[in-house]
Parts: sequence; C-alpha cells; structure tokens
Amino acid sequence: MTPEFILGLGLILLGTMSVAWPSPKDYLTRLINLEIPAFGLLLVMLSFDEMLALLTFIAVTTVSTFIFVRVIGKREAIN
Repeated sequence: MTPEFILGLGLILLGTMSVAWPSPKDYLTRLINLEIPAFGLLLVMLSFDEMLALLTFIAVTTVSTFIFVRVIGKREAIN
C-alpha cells in the first residue's frame, strides 16, 4: 500500500464524516466539506494512475457541486 492510498482513504473517511455532521449546519459548510472526500478520492486514484485520478477528481467535483447548488436553490425557493 502506498502512502497516497492510505492518506486518501483517511481523507475519504474524515471528509464523509464532516459532510454528514457539519459543525455549522448550513449548505456552504457542507459544500466546502464535500471537497475533502473528493481530494481523498483523487489520492486513492493517484496511487493507480495519474490520468484516472485527474478525470475522477474533475467528474466528482463537477457533479457534487452541481447537485449541491441545485439543492441550495430549491431550499432557498421554499423559504
């Protein structure tokens, strides 16, 4: 196991917990905390292949940001 793989798994676990239970419970904090597991996934994929890591990081970041912005927009429309 490479150090990138172990560090990536740790970031995925810590980032997932920080998204699930954020300290201030607002959407901006969750959106920022969502980048932590995405970076952990980048490190895990980096231990396999650089191109796979880059494409996975771009895809995860784009999709998760798009989904969170839509959720924030719908919640703001309700209030």
